[in-house]
Amino acid sequence: MKTRMTCKSVLLVFFAGSLALLLAITPVPAPAETVLITGANSGIGLEFTRQYAALGWTVIATHRRVQTPAALTDISNQFKNLSVERMDVTNADEVHALAAKLKQTPIDLLINNAGVYNDRSACQEEDCPGDWRSQDFGKLDYRLLDTIMAVNVKGPLLVSEAFVENVAASTRKIIVSISSTNGSLTEPFPGSGGIFYRASKAALNRSMQLVAVNLADRGITVVMLHPGAVLTERQAYLSGYEGMVEMPFSVKHMIETINKLTFKDSGRFINYDGETLPW
Repeated sequence: MKTRMTCKSVLLVFFAGSLALLLAITPVPAPAETVLITGANSGIGLEFTRQYAALGWTVIATHRRVQTPAALTDISNQFKNLSVERMDVTNADEVHALAAKLKQTPIDLLINNAGVYNDRSACQEEDCPGDWRSQDFGKLDYRLLDTIMAVNVKGPLLVSEAFVENVAASTRKIIVSISSTNGSLTEPFPGSGGIFYRASKAALNRSMQLVAVNLADRGITVVMLHPGAVLTERQAYLSGYEGMVEMPFSVKHMIETINKLTFKDSGRFINYDGETLPW
């Protein structure tokens, strides 16, 4: 017995087939990769935030200010893929609170960027360069040492430990800490100042190398990046000095270097252009 198809049935079959064909040939967009950036209120952290947001990443930008900095507000108004969170990297309660809030969020890339390099206690503006004199031998202010070590060494360790499960649950599985060749034990540098800052970066490099060893069996890549002598807002007065690099240039190249990282790079100290650095 023959079955007669109505016009309605023919149309349904036609549309069903067309839909199946359309789904087959239409690429499914990959889920956006997620980056968490500490110290995102200014300088390199703010530029990382801007560039990753423009690239379409889901960006979690953190800062320690009481109020959200205007620069971050401006970027978050421009990019809907950016969220701003308050977190003092030296405060275990705040770090763990944000980690609990983001418990179900895989983080492909964790950038430990927050840092202190000199005494800014007298600064009223974000672009204030601060004072290096309290890091000269004979004039050392050990209260500043406590602050610098807390932010530059304790902070990256605390944040990395708190968010390690988020990183492990992601696709990329990368932890980057922004360091400096000022912490190199093998590369000679002119001058004798900046004792606290230089010591903190040496300690950061060593501690992150050990973190890399600890996380090797989980397939997490841990590297330290030197951004170059960057002309941040606070170092604008150094414009014109040989070797200084513009902030967008440095961050663009660090992003390119991060994109090329593989697990074999874990434990390396790398220049913004991917070159291995002595330390």
